[in-house]
Amino acid sequence: MLSITRLLQALLIFVLLPAGAVQADPVTLLHVHGLAYSADGKQLMIPSHHGLAIYAEGRWSKAPGPAHDYMGFAATRDALYSSGHPAPGSGFVNPFGLIKSRDGGRTWRKLGLEGESDFHLMTASHGTNTIYVFNPATNSRMRQTGIHFTLNDGMKWQAAAAKGLRGRLATLAVHPSDARVVAAGTAEGLFLSRDAGQSFERITAVQGVLGTHFDLDGHSLWFSSHAGRPGFARIALKPGAKPEEVPLPALSEDAISYIAQNPARHHEVAVATFKRSVFVSPDRGRTWKQIAAQGTGQDH
Repeated sequence: MLSITRLLQALLIFVLLPAGAVQADPVTLLHVHGLAYSADGKQLMIPSHHGLAIYAEGRWSKAPGPAHDYMGFAATRDALYSSGHPAPGSGFVNPFGLIKSRDGGRTWRKLGLEGESDFHLMTASHGTNTIYVFNPATNSRMRQTGIHFTLNDGMKWQAAAAKGLRGRLATLAVHPSDARVVAAGTAEGLFLSRDAGQSFERITAVQGVLGTHFDLDGHSLWFSSHAGRPGFARIALKPGAKPEEVPLPALSEDAISYIAQNPARHHEVAVATFKRSVFVSPDRGRTWKQIAAQGTGQDH
């Protein structure tokens, strides 16, 4: 009987009650497709197959709005962007292409490519709203596969030649104020472009890069890796800079997949792992507090 109970728990995406109700069971995250803070820094958001999970004021809850399957997800100082599949009854075409929310995910506006594209790998510049995606198949606005970017919410897309980029792409990040500066992580290492993805250079010898995030101060880049052992580091955006190792939270056969930084308190950093554990650091990674353990949310 106990094994049946555990099986049922594993099949749940979110165990949530309406706002104001007493939560009897913890939030369960079956999938983690991204990690981002709200613009005011009060909420940590995790997109998944059935909507957004929110961690705020020490408690987990479900975000208001449609429970879309948010496969790609990015947050800026004034908007959320996503790609994926629509919630039943939402009226959106599957896949919904690129969509945008200005109210924390309560409502979404279509930006095009509905019925055509599902971008699993996407990122957005915090200050400029420039969006970069990896396009696995051609569509009506992208005549080739690969990295593309838009400066105007998807009205026009430009292809990036990505010369010098080696290895299968695992992660993308774009600078918070200079949209021409973009980072890419692959099995071959961490690569940086200063010309909107037209050319890349490898900036560290670290291999197996899994997650990337530009510090909101614009001067450094956070990245995670798993080449033999899990790693977490920050590197300054200047020639010849060496990675500065950041202490990892307690991980067991796991690695960091997503990195986020609080826009209201830059010293606060959050990470999510492949095994769906989530940690928050109040001091740029010197110490960590666990808020989800292998998919189970922990209220504090």
